[in-house]
Amino acid sequence: MNVAVTMFSGGRGAAGIARGMLGTPGVALSLVVNGYDNGLSTGALRRYLPGMLGPSDFRKNLLLHLDPADPARAALVTVLEHRLPGGTTPAGLAAVVEAIATRCGTFAALPEAAREVVTADLRVFARRLAAYPHGLDLADCALGNLVFAGAYLRLGRDFNAAVDACARTFGSPVRLLNVTNGENAFLTALRRDGSLLADEADIVAPQGPGVITDLFLLREPLGARRRAELEALPPAWTREVLGRERAEVTPNPRTLEAIRDADLIVYGPGTPHSSLLPSYLTPGVADAIARSRAAAKVFVVNIRGDHDIRGLSAPDLVDRTLAYLGDPRNARRLVTHVLSHRPARAGSVSAPDAPAVPYGVLDRGEWAGARWITADLERPGCLGVHHPERTAEALLAIRDEAALVRAR
Repeated sequence: MNVAVTMFSGGRGAAGIARGMLGTPGVALSLVVNGYDNGLSTGALRRYLPGMLGPSDFRKNLLLHLDPADPARAALVTVLEHRLPGGTTPAGLAAVVEAIATRCGTFAALPEAAREVVTADLRVFARRLAAYPHGLDLADCALGNLVFAGAYLRLGRDFNAAVDACARTFGSPVRLLNVTNGENAFLTALRRDGSLLADEADIVAPQGPGVITDLFLLREPLGARRRAELEALPPAWTREVLGRERAEVTPNPRTLEAIRDADLIVYGPGTPHSSLLPSYLTPGVADAIARSRAAAKVFVVNIRGDHDIRGLSAPDLVDRTLAYLGDPRNARRLVTHVLSHRPARAGSVSAPDAPAVPYGVLDRGEWAGARWITADLERPGCLGVHHPERTAEALLAIRDEAALVRAR
């Protein structure tokens, strides 16, 4: 079996499915990710390097193939996930870089080729920090994000080139793709009551009961004063104003190619309003999906809730995806199948905040013209987490059946 799978993903929500795909012989996996993360230390790094997107979700996807039981791979995980303590100075960062370069402590098993590149990129960033020491608190910064930042500076502030370089450095078998050409943009959401979630960090944080109705990619981040001005307007006016301030982003040609050449397209689970729906706002993505040779285009329903989807059912999430793709009635067949979790045993407990699937949808086996399929997808002992192999197997089975139907 040789199957090209392209999956829209975030940082960790679809990681299990990606691992299941990587463990399946003959599957070539492309992951499409956006860079709008700006929480905590990632936000601080983006403010320090104006113009740079957030590297966090890309960093997390470099962990997919790394087995902590393998000393060399465990050392790669250590580099990516090592968090700098509070009070770290530019000199302290330089000391960490030298520890990596001289094979000290937990960095001793780092493969030589990776060590050279990691050290070089961290030194690029450390030199920048030494020259401009103000404006960045290194507390809790993931070292992997600083490797990305160094690669970004070294490669002429080309974010997508930095993604490619880091994927090579950490030996990723995944084709890791930014959905855009790397243009800087800031995510903002509007709720039904007119209140604003000013950035991606607000969107993923615990929040009140208001449902998110709109997402915007803005040219500039919203400051407190601007936010207050917009919230004083009627929601319809706020929507119009934000629409005029949208950032101009363009699609990554390699992302469009991966979509068009896929045998299976997967809309992965995750935090929809930060990790997934913003990717569908990218011009050209919906057209590439419509023209794709993929036999199946499958929406995978979350099996646990998230702060940003309170009050939304599983069919609501499918509808949101279609709306952001510009095909609210699914006339272009951008979603052909929906895959949701169904406990195998009566009395099995599901995550209490999982998006609900109405019985009527299950009885019909259809929503918005897409076939609705259920299977036991949860990892035993991990409430709300997709089972890697079982979910990958279900997705590939959907693709195989759809390919057979198409061939008749």
